Amino acid sequence: MSILKNPIAIGVIAIGAIVLTTMSAYTVPETQQAIITSYGKVKRTVNEYQVGKDFGTTNAGIHFRIPFVEQVQYVDKRVLNLQMNPQEVLSTDQLQVQVDAFARFRITKPVTMFKTLRTEQAVVARLGETLGSSVRNELGKRSFASMLSAERGQIMANINEQLNLEAERYGAEVIDVRIKRADLPEGTPLESAYSRMRSAREQERATIEAEGRKEAQIIRADAQAEAARVYAASYGKDPEFYDFYRAMQSYRTTFQAGTGETNFVLSPNSDYLRRFQSADGR
Repeated sequence: MSILKNPIAIGVIAIGAIVLTTMSAYTVPETQQAIITSYGKVKRTVNEYQVGKDFGTTNAGIHFRIPFVEQVQYVDKRVLNLQMNPQEVLSTDQLQVQVDAFARFRITKPVTMFKTLRTEQAVVARLGETLGSSVRNELGKRSFASMLSAERGQIMANINEQLNLEAERYGAEVIDVRIKRADLPEGTPLESAYSRMRSAREQERATIEAEGRKEAQIIRADAQAEAARVYAASYGKDPEFYDFYRAMQSYRTTFQAGTGETNFVLSPNSDYLRRFQSADGR
């Protein structure tokens, strides 16, 4: 009880209590999730990411720990950017393509992250390596032209899937992957690639035209064969009418008006003009 009567002792005790309280209390922001460890083992987590949990409804705020026994490690709760170092990829048509890509991810299981890689920075480094490897593997199986077509969306989806499989091992989730750039180097390789692309399109055009001509010849031959069959059937049914019809077609072709460049000298009794003659031969 004598201690309580000593002002200095009371001051020391008060200061000690304040220091102990300060060391025990810690604040977890809405944008962070905390891992509480003791001698290298996870004891609990605070404000851990939950799907559909809005900011303001979590248990962020002031919390307490046992000083010197429990340590606090903060992990970002927000969506993080992952930037891949630009690199060259060899496409299937033997072109060196300069590729630049990035991804966005979030750490959803901080305990898994702590047990596998310990820190957020280690996750970023590991996923950066995996992103580069996935980009090389995926683009190395495709031609340069496919990287500039609608197939590019499928390429990014495949890279996303591969990267997400790796991210799950470290308690992370990949949200999106984007290829910012997939170009040929400036200079001779670029012009050479353009020339090969033009040649390929010319060959494709020539092939399509040849196929079209072939189809046209087949259709024309089938039509001519059908016409001959119809003519033969008509002749068999009424030879006289068929002969008259063919004669009219011949007259129309021979005496077609409007040319004014051809003269015909025929005898009125010519067999060619017999259809202009009456039944009694006049």
